[in-house]
Amino acid sequence: MIIINRIKIFRITKLYYLLIGTLIAFLIIIFYWVADGTSAQTHKTSWIGNTFGGGEKWVQNQVIDMYVAPDGTVFTNSPWDESGREAGVYKDGDVIAKAADIHGWERAGGIAVTADKKYIYVAMRQGHVDGKGNDYPSAKTTWFCVRRFDLSGKPMPFTGGKGWDKSMLIVSEKNEVSGLAINGSELYVAIRDENLVRVYNTQTLKEIRNFSVKSPTKIAVDKRKNLWIIQHPKAGNANILHYTTQGKLLPQAINNVPKANAIAIDNKNRLLVADNGQNQQILIYNINNQPVQVGTFGVKGGVYAGKPGEIGDLKFYGITGIGVDAKGNIYVNSSGFNQGENTQKIKTGTDIRKFSPDGKMLWRVVGLPFVDNADADPKFDGVHVYTIHDHYVMDYSKSVGRQWNYKGYTLNPFKYPDDIRLRIAHGSVFFRRIQGRPFMYFTDMFGSFLHAYRFNPTTDGEIAIPSVMFQGTPPNEEKVKPNSWPPNQPQIGDWIWQDKNGNGAFDKGEFDASKRDYPYKGGWWVDSKGDVWKTLRIPEGIRHFPLQGIDAKGNPIYTYSSMKKFATPQPIKDIRRIEYFPDTDTMYLSGFTERYPAAYDDGSHFGSEIIRYDNWSKGNRKQRWRIAVPYDTKANPEVLTASMDIAGDYVFIVTVKTAEVYVYDKMTGAFVTKFKPGPEVANESGWIDIPYGIRVFRRASGEYLVFVEEDAKAKVILYRLPKKIPHLKA
Repeated sequence: MIIINRIKIFRITKLYYLLIGTLIAFLIIIFYWVADGTSAQTHKTSWIGNTFGGGEKWVQNQVIDMYVAPDGTVFTNSPWDESGREAGVYKDGDVIAKAADIHGWERAGGIAVTADKKYIYVAMRQGHVDGKGNDYPSAKTTWFCVRRFDLSGKPMPFTGGKGWDKSMLIVSEKNEVSGLAINGSELYVAIRDENLVRVYNTQTLKEIRNFSVKSPTKIAVDKRKNLWIIQHPKAGNANILHYTTQGKLLPQAINNVPKANAIAIDNKNRLLVADNGQNQQILIYNINNQPVQVGTFGVKGGVYAGKPGEIGDLKFYGITGIGVDAKGNIYVNSSGFNQGENTQKIKTGTDIRKFSPDGKMLWRVVGLPFVDNADADPKFDGVHVYTIHDHYVMDYSKSVGRQWNYKGYTLNPFKYPDDIRLRIAHGSVFFRRIQGRPFMYFTDMFGSFLHAYRFNPTTDGEIAIPSVMFQGTPPNEEKVKPNSWPPNQPQIGDWIWQDKNGNGAFDKGEFDASKRDYPYKGGWWVDSKGDVWKTLRIPEGIRHFPLQGIDAKGNPIYTYSSMKKFATPQPIKDIRRIEYFPDTDTMYLSGFTERYPAAYDDGSHFGSEIIRYDNWSKGNRKQRWRIAVPYDTKANPEVLTASMDIAGDYVFIVTVKTAEVYVYDKMTGAFVTKFKPGPEVANESGWIDIPYGIRVFRRASGEYLVFVEEDAKAKVILYRLPKKIPHLKA
């Protein structure tokens, strides 16, 4: 009996210690989880602007051409996707594959794609790589290729193929492939700038013949096996011409759609034409004889119909691809607007939609922000959020990655062709309420200008109207060339443009010019009163432009005569960023100091320290604290701070390559915690490429919304933090 009791006691004791050990192990895991800054109690990760969160699934950041197979598989191509999905494959609202190995080693995608039952054919380019042999072009040479893949995206070599895996068909060493189509066993390859269409056997990829077509781009094959080719010169309007497979020009043509941008044949042998002009519609033609327009698809005017800029199922914007499957379902991609000769290189945004034949949207995938960040309208408690081009309405009660609803596209190239966003697609915004009115301020990824936009919902709906622009002195003193953009600008020095007549154009008499100033900027800031601040990398490096009011057209007024200059505070040798808060008269500056100097000169860097000053405007400034931010150029990967923002009780910064967010106490400067992307976005992020890659908004509940650029997978990461952020414990 005693032995039995001892055995029971031993078993109970053993179980006790096992439970205690398990509890200790659990606490240790929790401790390291918190210490690593990834505790679910510290933050929750979500995202904005992409259908998928990352990992193996994301929607590419642009689509320049699209082909739809009879079974509804969608194949796309573009010159660039940050994470390598230049050529993507989509079906049933899902991303299912990508064409592999088009990214890196001087490879890039292109502007044409097609497929048959066995292969995907992708236009691409291969540049020279030092130290490589015959598998790469010689120095100063580029191969403009068609590369063949199986339907899963694996490169498929062929006899006579070029490249390291022998899967590249070199079409030209001078000009890119502008169009692709399959007709039975023949592959048609258009080269616009050589006025040529080449024809290859799809199995051997041997050239069969070629024929001349002036400026050929997109190609569609009708049920009679004849070709419809968009003729689109570099400068001028588009025509759609009809050819036999042997290259004989037929009499049928469509010459009244000057902005034709994509074509496809539907299951009824009708020709669908994407009108990328002001109509923003798909035009449908009966082509049995001379083409006759028999219908349209989509709302006339696209996203600018009805309430301008408001997103709708059948409202398109910047159509770059159309297709039809065997059942008559229609597929349309919108990629927004840019203009100029390098259109396909800077266009951003993907919005692929599938519709039933009667126009019901069946699914949609999007990848919208690229080298972009978000900011919240302060009036609506974080519900309305803006990026460079887009307006989102948030519902924070929904699940991760589903809180955002794409509400508006804020760019109108037809009404405001001088909008700088048509020329520069990457950067970030500050959203402000000034005297109760909404304004959006935009600067690019180099901080080279500051552009303000106003809103007038009555006349322009969702559209951001160009309003004011600050432009700094160029690095040299040469006079502006006659055809430089924007028109009518001063010849030398700084200038401010104000849209005095309200038409959004840079007209004569709308510029306030100043003499030459130091050309190398550190940063911009717009405070809650609407004052603009600029830093220059010199001892007297702070410029303050107090708001002088709002004019009759709704533009904020800034002048050089009211501008104030401040000396850069002594600890800072090279000032970079600035944030001023008039309610508390508090200034936050970042830059390089004598204590922590720059390892090398890079004008885009944030600096090595942040310094807080109290009583900035009262003349008795007091340095409250200094924070040495992460800055280690010898680390692998190097650790550099990208940007900062201050909200509520905290200072937030984010690093460049590791994309970690650090949080500091605003009153004491003490380190609080750090965190990084969670499993919701596959624990990953691209680099922070812009000077304002972090924006923070504190909601009425005390919750913090932290928006961080994520260029790798075409989205903005959203972190949600509690009112009281738990401190990291050592």
